[in-house]
Order: sequence, then C-alpha cells, then structure tokens
Amino acid sequence: HPSAAAAAVPPGPAAAPGIREMVYIPDDSDFSSFRDQCESLEGWHCRYNKAGVTVWSQGQEESCTVQKIKTRISCKDVPAETLYDVLHDTRYRKKWDSNMIETYDIGRLTVNADVGYYSCDVCGGWGPLKNRDFVTLRSWLPLGNDYMIINYSVKHPKYPPRKDFVRAVSLQTGYLIKANGDGACILYYLTQVDPRGSLPKWVVNRVSQFVAPKAMKKIYKAGLKYPEWKRRHDPEYKPWVYPEQNTLPSVSLAELSVQHADSLENIDETGLPEEHLKLLGLPQGGEGAAQSPPRGIRV
Repeated sequence: HPSAAAAAVPPGPAAAPGIREMVYIPDDSDFSSFRDQCESLEGWHCRYNKAGVTVWSQGQEESCTVQKIKTRISCKDVPAETLYDVLHDTRYRKKWDSNMIETYDIGRLTVNADVGYYSCDVCGGWGPLKNRDFVTLRSWLPLGNDYMIINYSVKHPKYPPRKDFVRAVSLQTGYLIKANGDGACILYYLTQVDPRGSLPKWVVNRVSQFVAPKAMKKIYKAGLKYPEWKRRHDPEYKPWVYPEQNTLPSVSLAELSVQHADSLENIDETGLPEEHLKLLGLPQGGEGAAQSPPRGIRV
C-alpha cells in the first residue's frame, strides 16, 4: 500500500488528499493530475541521476514540512503489466520488501478501489526508531499500456493506531507505469509521507532522497523475478485484473475519514535526536550530506 516505505507510500488529485475533509474515491481527473505530476519537470529539483534512476524533490529540504519526492527508473525486460502485477500482489511482496512486517487488504470499495493495512520496520531492526504502519485508501487505473496506482491515508474505526507502532500518514503516494517499447517500461514513484514520531522533517526529507533509488531498484528486480514466481503460485489469480476473483468484504465510504497527521499523537521515540542522526549516517544539523545511504527507511 504505501507502497514503499515498505514501499510505499497516496494520490495526486488537484487538491492534496491531506487537506480534504471528506474521503472520496479518486476519479479520472485525479488520475490525470497524478500523471501530470509524474511527467512534469516544472517546480521539481533533481537530487540524483545515476544508472537509469532519477530522483526529484519539490519543496525546501530544510523546511518544517515533508517534501514531495519523485523517482523514475527505466526497467528493461519488464513489461508494464508485469510491474503492475508486482505492485498489486501482496503475496509476492514479502519476497522483495525486506522492510515489510505485515500487509493485508481490509475491504473493497469498488472494482478498482480498496482499503488496506501496511506496517514496516524503518530501521532494519537496529535503530531506536519505532516501526511505522499505515491504513490507506488505494485506487488503480489501467489506461491502455500504462497503469496507475494511487493512495492516501484514511482512518478506519476497526484499525486505530496501535501502541507498538507509530501511525504514519501518506499524504499523496502513487505509481505510474508506462510501457516503453517491447517488453520494457518506465516506473515513476511519487510520494509525500509524514512518518510522524520524533524525526525532524529535514532528516525525513534527506533520507527519502537517499532511500528512493534503492527502493526503485528493489521493485525492478522484483519485476524480473515475478513471472517465474507467479507460475508457481496461483498463476490465474489476479483480483486487481479480474474483480470477480475479489472476495474481500465491502467497505462503505461512510466508515472512513481522512487521516490528518496533526490529529495523531506525537510519539516520543527512544533515543536522543542526535543518536537518530548518527545511526542514519547524517550530520547532526541541517547542513551537509549524508555519509552513506541510510538503510531501511521506507519512502
């Protein structure tokens, strides 16, 4: 789901879902807006461009708000429909998403929208930061040879924040998969996630830029291995393609509300901020580059 702090991470409507008061299912204009954000360069600053992976950010790194991060990777030998399956297939996710603790679908809203849960270990088991979890409304749209999946955080009465996790907020997250010639594709990943907890926003912004390329390469490798795995695991089962296979219980929009970051308890995590920065390989202050790509924090 938020696909990719453990992937995850919701949509790109004309107005960001994070400032909406009503939960709604994205429509064609929202998908169009999301595609435009992925493909546009205006207002985006290139932060990384190497080995077929590009990372952009929007907003100031040193600001008190989390930036929007956009990543693009060229995937040779992986058709767009295969990568689309990879990003939908929760059974396969544990094979490639090493940060994921648990993910499952809660219920369906329509044939192309559902609500799901996702939790992840942000430090790979070694750091002082608490694990994060998300509840998101996800929607998807195939358009010819291109595919989009978008999500944003919602509140579900049966899945409140848990004591052993920090409930993070996906303000806007999604994937655009574009066919790129015969048997290849280009993957865009756009995300704006507030991990909550006690990490300074500038740390979140910088870490996101370093982790994004690694996350994209993981998805690419997962796409290369998926066809063989799927042949051995229910090859005909794809409820995201064949909605008649979907046996999830129905969820009503009336049960859901928008998850605002500022309404969540601000968890004071174990360890001093300075220790956080040291463990993340970041300097203790707003200036300077990370010494090495931090491990595990999902974007």
